[in-house]
Amino acid sequence: MSYLNALRLHFAGQFQANVSSVNNDPDHFNNATFRPNYQKMQGPGGVPPNGWFNPQGDAAFRLRGCKVTAAWMPSGPVSAPDKVISYIIADSDEQAPAKLVDLDSEQQLTSEIWGLQVRIADQEGNTVMCSDFEAAAFMDIWGRSTGGGGDVNAGAMYQSVLTNVTWGDVSDSPFLTALQQASADGLLSIKFNVDGLSMDFQSPDFMCGRIAGTIGPAAPDEPQQLLIGRQFMADCPVTGGFPFPNGQINFFAGVVDGEGGNIYLDLGNALPTATTGGAMVDLGDLTLNVYDPLTTPANPAGTLTPLGTIPASEYIDADWYSETAGVVALPLNAAQLQAIASAQLVLTGNPGVTISEWSSGAFVRADCFVYRLSPGDQPQISVYATQWGRRLPGVDISFEADPSQLQAQADLPVAIPPEALGLKTGAIATTDNNGCAVLTLSPTDPGTPRYFGNGADYGIDGQVYGIRPSFVGTQYNGGPVNQWNFISVLLWSAFTPSNPVTWADLQPTFQQYANLYPVMNRFLNLGDYNSVVANAGLLMLAFGLNPGDPNVMPVTRDLSLAKRNAILAWLQKPLPAPTGWQPVTPARKAAAFAPTAAAAVPLRKGGKTAALARRLILQKK
Repeated sequence: MSYLNALRLHFAGQFQANVSSVNNDPDHFNNATFRPNYQKMQGPGGVPPNGWFNPQGDAAFRLRGCKVTAAWMPSGPVSAPDKVISYIIADSDEQAPAKLVDLDSEQQLTSEIWGLQVRIADQEGNTVMCSDFEAAAFMDIWGRSTGGGGDVNAGAMYQSVLTNVTWGDVSDSPFLTALQQASADGLLSIKFNVDGLSMDFQSPDFMCGRIAGTIGPAAPDEPQQLLIGRQFMADCPVTGGFPFPNGQINFFAGVVDGEGGNIYLDLGNALPTATTGGAMVDLGDLTLNVYDPLTTPANPAGTLTPLGTIPASEYIDADWYSETAGVVALPLNAAQLQAIASAQLVLTGNPGVTISEWSSGAFVRADCFVYRLSPGDQPQISVYATQWGRRLPGVDISFEADPSQLQAQADLPVAIPPEALGLKTGAIATTDNNGCAVLTLSPTDPGTPRYFGNGADYGIDGQVYGIRPSFVGTQYNGGPVNQWNFISVLLWSAFTPSNPVTWADLQPTFQQYANLYPVMNRFLNLGDYNSVVANAGLLMLAFGLNPGDPNVMPVTRDLSLAKRNAILAWLQKPLPAPTGWQPVTPARKAAAFAPTAAAAVPLRKGGKTAALARRLILQKK
């Protein structure tokens, strides 16, 4: 079971992603060279002051004005008097907003949502369903808008599960009653697409964009961030910006419902838009076909047999996307279901518009694909293999180090030392009866390869790595590779403070957070001993929270467990600062780093478009 089935609701509205842009620039982690103007918004043309596009962001992720736009039962669409069609989808009404955070400044393309509550509420705001969104990262980012540019051009998708599901009175809604009964395990499945981000700081929609999604039942034996289904693979050339498929349709999945006689296609993050956050581009009528590779005189390249069509007039309609979140159901008869059981599916439109499964029908991907680790951890990473939309048991999956999509700085190399990751050369795991293979890592201390200079006590903590799963041999391969289909790992450095812990042990870390998260300056100066001691009680509470709590410090989730424990130990009984220590006040900092001609125009590193241009795969060309 998943969101992509006969029992589902769709919603649409806006999201807010109020990220801070200061920590996007790896050079800003250098305490010795950090300047006050790095906390101020960039000027025209990107000239200083340069905290990039949103230095005062608080990392909040919110749902804004999201409404239920449609609901479906196995019997068909839901209509009045079922009240669900008048309900809203909202985040928490009792806790702080969720947070959107990158894994690392050199891996900004797996932004995760932490601490999000998702509610279904009536028009008065009364909760009828409340749940916790299991932290997840976006997938399949691409240059969705053909008329846009930069970060505003992008589209991506999130898939996860809703846990700790609790229900209110749903007696006014047969649909919600059915959904409640289908969620007996306390789980729901959710997937939503995001695009159309506004980066105009003068707009009331600054750092907001469009969201459209789907909620349905979930089963505990299913992966949480991955569909067991038919996987359509786009052919995307690697460029310095967001990828755009040669066939004009992005990666997407489908699910065959043999009992109901349908195939569900999720095109929510697959169709390009003519404008940023606008209607879909007219790609012609989209026809789903089954491919027979046998050649005949009439069909020298094999035969495409149509199964069903999505008219262009339907999907380019202004309301189509909000009402469907891009989900399409095509009916299939018994003969068609049999024909596609072990045959390649191809979606076509106008000439040149096409996307298909691999010729083998196979697919492999990690469920959770973002990890934060400490030396000595023993993570078990689950990957799932499928063929023709069914679990594929007894096949070998290889795991190879692949840092090609990481966004490295010349002086801050990624993926070294390679042995610290604990990935064995030639690592292979075999899928079980559920199509699941498990990779176990044995990470060790990576040292401080991304610290600035010899003897420096500051830099980017730990190291970031990439691991790509793939089928062993040639039997199950045979198509374009999704460049985003890899596992990202942030492995923190070992940290051994003094005993007892001193301010000198922690000040470089506190100073970094004071530099990189300037919104905190409204409340306290994390780089100042007296300010930290004065707020020790509140800081102990915030640093001691579970990482899934929206109030946890740091919101960036980039603090190692070793440093967190040292901070908590020191906050319990702060030792005096070293003799002669003085805080670095804004005035002292400004005097020490007066602007010079050489430093007048730094490189533009503030957004994900800029991060894309730093990828190793481009540097090696």
